[in-house]
Amino acid sequence: GALQGLTEFLPISSSGHLVIMQHLLNVNIAGNLVEVAAHVGTLLSVLVFYKKEIINIYLTLETKETQSYLAILFLATIPSILFVLYAKNFILAFFESQKYVGVALFLTGIVLFLSILSKKTSSAINIRKAVLIGLAQAFAIIPGISRSGMTITTALILGIAKKEAAKFSFFLAIPAILGATVLTIFDSKFVFESTFILPIALIVVVSFISGYYALKALIKVLESGKLYYFGFYCLIIGLISFLSF
Repeated sequence: GALQGLTEFLPISSSGHLVIMQHLLNVNIAGNLVEVAAHVGTLLSVLVFYKKEIINIYLTLETKETQSYLAILFLATIPSILFVLYAKNFILAFFESQKYVGVALFLTGIVLFLSILSKKTSSAINIRKAVLIGLAQAFAIIPGISRSGMTITTALILGIAKKEAAKFSFFLAIPAILGATVLTIFDSKFVFESTFILPIALIVVVSFISGYYALKALIKVLESGKLYYFGFYCLIIGLISFLSF
């Protein structure tokens, strides 16, 4: 849970780290329930962190500005939905292979270095930019590819302001995580037992707490323009993961 909270918002791939940690701790649970439980905790941290913005959206639902923003969020979510529907087996294969995760982490590191190319100007999010960011998020469903790293870096390169890039990225995470949770509940064949539910609940709680503070830390890193620093970490961890297993 702590690992998920720290790595979900820092651009180093939470799902990739969870796969590695499950191998190290010899955790063997059917499907990707551990990943989903951990993501639920970080979803709650997003809702709490951006509660003012979310409430404002609710209060201004009748305005064209808010409706346009929600429409753009919906469009950016479509690529992830299609990717999950048509590449499910491909995605699950990554959850079972630490070597694949190592390669994906290495690619994440390369992408993070591209954040250096971010434009200095600040432009609004339009349909074209939203779709491109959505495609980046879809690719990041693969364990080892950082969702926040891909979406924020793409937004920065497209000239979107740092804080707005982060907010749009994490707003996109809300339907993505909810969708993954629903699919796992209907698709998994595990049996709920009291001894099993408690550890999963603990993962949710701990990932929520650590995720909230990790999110605050990421905003500070973005403001300093040092997002690419995490690229070094991903390259190193990816290489170690690939060579060790």
